[in-house]
Amino acid sequence: MISVVIPAINAERLLPRCFDSLIAGAVRGVVREVIVADGGSSDATLAIADGAGAHIVHARKERAAQFADGAAVAKSDWLLFLHPETALETGWDVEAESFIDQAVMERPQAAVFRFALEDFSGEARRAEAKAHLRTALFALPFGDQGLLIPKRLYQKVGGYRALADMEDADLVRRIGRRRLVSLRSRAVNVSRPPKSALRGFALTLLHALRVPSGVLAKL
Repeated sequence: MISVVIPAINAERLLPRCFDSLIAGAVRGVVREVIVADGGSSDATLAIADGAGAHIVHARKERAAQFADGAAVAKSDWLLFLHPETALETGWDVEAESFIDQAVMERPQAAVFRFALEDFSGEARRAEAKAHLRTALFALPFGDQGLLIPKRLYQKVGGYRALADMEDADLVRRIGRRRLVSLRSRAVNVSRPPKSALRGFALTLLHALRVPSGVLAKL
């Protein structure tokens, strides 16, 4: 049913947590395969992926290229693009299966999960609220919210393109607001140092104004 595509470079610390969140979906048959698109890891990433039974693809170094290289070998009709620092919460597979079962292939849609962080600080809750607002107002989710999309729609809109750190935003903009659904299940991410709030707001605003992604990638 679903091919999960995970980009990786030296992700040995992150992958086990990500893989664990996919086990229930694999047992139920929702997850058909897990593809790790590796950009040249020098740690235990490949050994961990192999031990988990993932299909390893030796990909290019850029994250967008890793996603594209992984998607190119996927066997399923649905693709789930997932960052290695992301773990989907229990029950995500049931909701994803329901979304797929209700899909109308003449009007294909993609879906993202709710953004969440694993720590309990007030700053984490504020970051989550900002992510929800960004998704609601601009239909511009973060890449670490995951992306569940029919392969046919992914190919129709042109797939991932190499655009520095704006590849996720570029793809969802081509998918379009009317074809993007927000699921209730959370994508829980490893906490990381916050990016500049001003830069993040500026990029979001410019993207909403449809400034070309090639320009945004240079900012």
